[in-house]
Amino acid sequence: MLNLVLNFALVFILGILLLLNLLKLNIPIIYFQIVSIVAIIPVAIAAYKSIRQKEVSVDFLAAVALIFAYIAREWESAVFINLMLSSARIFDIWTTRKSDQLVKSLLKYRPEKVKVKVDDHTIIKDVDDVAVGDVLIIGRGERIAIDGVIISGQASIDEATLTGESFPIVKKTGDKVFSSTLNTSGSILVRTEKVAGESTLAKIITLVEKSSLKKSKTVKMVNTFAKWYVIATLLGAIIIYLITKDINFVLAILLVVCADDIAVSIPLAFTVAVSTAAKGGILIKSSDVLERLSKIDVFITDKTGTLTTSKPKIVKIETFGDITQKELLKYLLAAEINSNHPMAGPIVEYAKIQNLKIPAITNSDETPGEGIEVLYDGKKIISGKMEFLKSRHVKIEPFGLKTIEQYSLEGYSLVVIGIDGLVKGFVVFEDEIRPSAKSAIKKTKELGSKLWIMLTGDNKVVAKKISALAGIDIFEANVSPEGKLKYVENYQRENKEKTVAMVGDGVNDAAALALADVSFAMGVVGSDAAINAADVALMNDSLERIPQAMEIGRKTRNVSYTNIAIWVLTNVVGLVLVFTHILSPTGAATYNFLTDFLPIFNALSIAWMKKS
Repeated sequence: MLNLVLNFALVFILGILLLLNLLKLNIPIIYFQIVSIVAIIPVAIAAYKSIRQKEVSVDFLAAVALIFAYIAREWESAVFINLMLSSARIFDIWTTRKSDQLVKSLLKYRPEKVKVKVDDHTIIKDVDDVAVGDVLIIGRGERIAIDGVIISGQASIDEATLTGESFPIVKKTGDKVFSSTLNTSGSILVRTEKVAGESTLAKIITLVEKSSLKKSKTVKMVNTFAKWYVIATLLGAIIIYLITKDINFVLAILLVVCADDIAVSIPLAFTVAVSTAAKGGILIKSSDVLERLSKIDVFITDKTGTLTTSKPKIVKIETFGDITQKELLKYLLAAEINSNHPMAGPIVEYAKIQNLKIPAITNSDETPGEGIEVLYDGKKIISGKMEFLKSRHVKIEPFGLKTIEQYSLEGYSLVVIGIDGLVKGFVVFEDEIRPSAKSAIKKTKELGSKLWIMLTGDNKVVAKKISALAGIDIFEANVSPEGKLKYVENYQRENKEKTVAMVGDGVNDAAALALADVSFAMGVVGSDAAINAADVALMNDSLERIPQAMEIGRKTRNVSYTNIAIWVLTNVVGLVLVFTHILSPTGAATYNFLTDFLPIFNALSIAWMKKS
C-alpha cells in the first residue's frame, strides 16, 4: 500500500510541475532538478535489484535513460521520464493486486459470525470455529457461511456468487447449500459438512490465487523478449552515440523505445481475463489455459450430465413374474443406493417419493458404466445393462428380452434388475437434453471449433437420438469409462496438430479430462474432485459457459497480439519522428507517456466484454 501511495504522490508532483511549466509560469530549473533526482530513487532501487538477480529489466533501461537526461541537463525530459515510470509502476502494482481484489470481493460474501443451534438455544460463533456437524441457523437475507445440507425448512437460495446466475433456487430438507450463497426468502437449519477452510468458496479463492502465479507462454515470451530488447537497445544507443556524439539524439531514441507499456499490459490482460471469467462462474486454472481456449479444434463430450441433464427421468417400471413394482423398486434401491452411475440418483429419489426405507448395504461390487452386484435380504441382486446381466449368467424369458429390445430400439435408456439369477424387471429412462446444448455447440463452431464427438455408455439408438438433437457430428455408443479414456488418448495421438477439449462432470470422467489439452468440468458447485479435475471448472450446468470461456480466451489472445502491434507501431512512428528531428528528448518522453496508455486500456477492455 505504501509503495502505491508513494507512486501516486510522485505522479501528482511530477504532473503539477509539468503542467505549470506548460502554462509558461517560468518555474525555476532547481525544482525540476530536485524532483528528478528524488524520483530516480525507486528506479535506481529496482535497477539494482534487477542487476543483483542477474536480470536485465526495463527499470535498468529507464535508469540509463535518466542518466543520459542528467548528463544532457534535460531536466524537463527527466521529469517526464519519471512521470512515465511512476505511472507504469502504478499499473504494475494494480496488475499484481487485481487477483487479490477478486479474492477480497469473494471473501466479503463469507460471514465472519454465524448463528449455531445448540440444543434449544442459539450461540454466536466465529466462522473459523464452526466444526463439521454444527447446525447453522440461516434466516432471510443472510448468507450461508459453510457448505452443508438443509435439515429443516425451505428457502430460495441465490447462488450468483458461485454460478453467475442470479435466479434463486428453491431448496428444501435434504438439499445441499454452499458457502457465500444468499438466502432470499425463508428460514433453514443447515448441518455443516465441511469447515470454513474447505468450503466451495475457499476452494475457488485458492484456485484464483494459484491461477495468477502461473504465467502463460505469451507472458513468458514477452518477459524473455523484454530482456533481450533492453540489451539490444543499450548496445544500439552506445553505437549511435559513438557515431553521432549527440547525447540529446540518443536520449530521445531511448525515451521512445522504453518497453514498459508492453511489460505491463500483457500480464494485465491475462489477469483481467481470469478475474472476469471467475465473476461469470467460470474458473480458469491458469493463464496458459486461456491461450489454449482460443485454439480448440475438437470437443469430445460425455452425454449424461453434460449434453443431457444429470438426472434422467423415469418414465416407466416394468416387472416380470409375480413381483410387484414396489418390491422391484425395493431391491433396485438396494443395488443402486451406493452406485456412482448417473441413473442411480433418479432411482433413489423416486424410491424416496414412494416412501421406501433406504437400506444399509455394506457388500457391493460395481463395474463402472456397466452394472452393480449386491447382497440384500438374503438375495443376490444385479442391476445394470442387459449385457452386464448376461455376462453374470442372469437368465431372462424370451418375452422379457423382446420387451427390453423394443424399448432400446425406441431410444430409451434402461436399467435391468436380476434377483437370484432371474431378470425380474427394468426401469425405463428418458434423457432430457439441455435446452442450451444445440446453441452452445453452434457457438463453439462459430468461434473456430470444427468437430464435436460424443462418447456414451448408452446403446447406439439412444446415442443417435441425442446426437441429432444436440448437433453432434460423431458419436460412439456402448463406451465404458475406460473406453472413453482410451478414445481420448488414441484421438490425441492420431491428431497431434489439433487442440482437443474434453467436457464431462469432472468425477466419472476425471481421467479422460486429465488427458485433454483443455478440459471442462460441468456444474462443479460443491464438488472438490470436479473442481480439481479440469482446466476450466464451470460452476453451473449451462453449456453456454463453454463458448463464453472460448470468447474470453480469444479476446485475451487478440488483446495480447494487438498490444504487441500497438507497441511496434508506436515505436516505429516515434523513431521516425526522432530521426527526422521532430521530437526532442522532452517530446519523446511526452510521446512515450501518452502512447503507454493505449495497450493498458486495451487490456482493461476484457473486463467490459458482454455475456453472450
